[in-house]
Amino acid sequence: MSLKYNKVLVLGATSGIGWALAEKIVQDGKHAIIVGRRKEKLDEFVKKYGSDKVDSIVFDITKLDEIPNFVEDVTRKHPDLDSVFLNSGIQRGFDFSKPDTVDLEMLELEFRTNYLSYMHITTAFIPFLQKQKKETSLIYTTSGLALLPLPRCPNYCASKAALHHMILSLREQLRSGPGNIQVIEIFPPAVQTELHDAKHQPDIKDGGNIGMPLIEFTEEAWGKLVKGDEQIPVGFAAKAFDAFEGKRQELFQNIMVNMK
Repeated sequence: MSLKYNKVLVLGATSGIGWALAEKIVQDGKHAIIVGRRKEKLDEFVKKYGSDKVDSIVFDITKLDEIPNFVEDVTRKHPDLDSVFLNSGIQRGFDFSKPDTVDLEMLELEFRTNYLSYMHITTAFIPFLQKQKKETSLIYTTSGLALLPLPRCPNYCASKAALHHMILSLREQLRSGPGNIQVIEIFPPAVQTELHDAKHQPDIKDGGNIGMPLIEFTEEAWGKLVKGDEQIPVGFAAKAFDAFEGKRQELFQNIMVNMK
């Protein structure tokens, strides 16, 4: 099976899940527009796969006031864009039992990166996607921690939970709006990426070996993505779906029916 979208903008593509799924997109014969802050990593990706298959853009999604111009530039240069994959994210530990250690500026940056930037980008892209005659998509990376929090990184869990609830509502809103925008959510478990590296979270030992191997996660997530699943839980997130999230969303759908 092949991905149904032909040109995908991948935000947060310089490492980890974003890099791995951008590779899958290109290997599938589709065009990727990769976005991140590290030009050297973007250049490495383009060199590996070729400028005929990949475009790259250096951009920091936390600069919220620059997002409208960013989106305008992307859609002008790529009027055939049919999928936006929002994958950027950071994770930090906070211990509120020791409030003097809590860096509130970092807490705000984490929430801005993981949630607010996503909503600014989503809002900016929707008018463009609504005008397309073919099916398009917004793809989001949340986390299994959106469903079941981990106390050592409470703000990360909260940001992903906020995004998950927004996605549930956004999907319902866009069903009745103009265009044909599919809203897809990927729920990774802990995956062996830079997210847990000591340079980001020095309190974690051997963070690069925490979780599911990246290649294993990528294969499972990609298989469900090309199959057309709109919710893609992997690893323990899939267990959470089986245990309680499926039932919770069934109740959510019942509320939607009763409100019509």
